[in-house]
Amino acid sequence: MELLQKKGTNIFFVNVYIVILQYKYIAMGITKTEHFTEEQNELAVLAKAIGHPARIAILQHLIKVNSCICGDIVNELPLAQPTVSQHLKELKNAGLIKGNFEGNAICYCLNEEGFDKIKAFFHQINNYLENKKNQCC
Repeated sequence: MELLQKKGTNIFFVNVYIVILQYKYIAMGITKTEHFTEEQNELAVLAKAIGHPARIAILQHLIKVNSCICGDIVNELPLAQPTVSQHLKELKNAGLIKGNFEGNAICYCLNEEGFDKIKAFFHQINNYLENKKNQCC
């Protein structure tokens, strides 16, 4: 019985080790961000940040009102305050908005520097499309 318990324990630890290795080397290697340029990775982060309709609505609201606090955004969207706060966090982490404390609240507005990268990328696409004149394949 003692030998079976030892074997069972060893098998358990081997299985755990295999799962850890799979996570570390397979799951972590899927994105392979290190194979792309810094610009490509930055644009991907920005695209992911604006890739949700709630975040688009937040950006559109900030464009309309110039700046506002989280409570104002909550009143505009059909989302709970914690959900809006999470979307604001994602936009802020991506550098698309910035927030300043005004008393107990944070006042949010667009961060122009974050949008400069997006504008430059779409400018490249626009130039390509204008020069291509539908001469694809």
